[in-house]
Amino acid sequence: MAEPARRGASLADGLASLAAVCVAFVFLFPIYWAFSQSLRNPLDTFTVAGFGIPWVNFTPTLANWIDQVGTPETLRSLTNSTIVSIGAAALALLLGTPAAYAVARFRFARWKNRDITIWFLSQRVLPPVATVVPFYLVMRALGLLDTHLALILVNATFVMPFVVVILRQTFLDLPLELEEAALVDGASHWGAFWRVALPLAAPTLAATGLIVFAFTWNEFLFAVALSSRNAITVPVHIAGAVDTRGVQFWFMGVRAMTAIVPPVLIALLAQRYIVRGLTLGAVKG
Repeated sequence: MAEPARRGASLADGLASLAAVCVAFVFLFPIYWAFSQSLRNPLDTFTVAGFGIPWVNFTPTLANWIDQVGTPETLRSLTNSTIVSIGAAALALLLGTPAAYAVARFRFARWKNRDITIWFLSQRVLPPVATVVPFYLVMRALGLLDTHLALILVNATFVMPFVVVILRQTFLDLPLELEEAALVDGASHWGAFWRVALPLAAPTLAATGLIVFAFTWNEFLFAVALSSRNAITVPVHIAGAVDTRGVQFWFMGVRAMTAIVPPVLIALLAQRYIVRGLTLGAVKG
């Protein structure tokens, strides 16, 4: 009986590994496609068949990278995306962290804590396209069209629910006795939050900041609606690879890779904070 059971377990492990490889291929192939396209000249883009393996199906060239990385538009879009993403993430954390702490630690009478949390979650259910026109009219009235501030405010509004929901659960998982001890020692609720709860939640705070940074970095709808030249971000710049001659896949590949690399590098450098933050409170002894 032991041998068939062992074979069944090995078969299940093999199928699970095969499924994992297939899923990884689905997610990684677009990245490989963009990288392969970025190394081709225009002729190879339309004549190379198959997966387009460099040095096998075509001779790679860095001409597209040299052309695109050196253009002011590419540098401007990277700068704009960095400013908007960091600004929106910082603003969302600045406003969302105290809100998450308040929902986790205090009990509201007229508007129940559960209803407040559901209201924050509903902001993610709301289709962003339904708010584009109102946001456009407001920013035009304030004279903020095609500015970093407009994109920071709008993106911070849509990513702040993530901050509140994630950090609320984190604060709920923290030992309440530590904050009570600080209150007994004479600290105010703000002091307990600032000196006790916030340092303990720092890993989750970092992970949440990276998540909302990535959401803002990839945001296209508001960027294309509220910017026209000075505040164009990377996703809008990628879409600009389409012109009257058609889709310039070789340039699109370069722009896609420049959009992928910065968030990936940040995630790799801060991966330990992401793991600690997202697993904080998951195991209780």
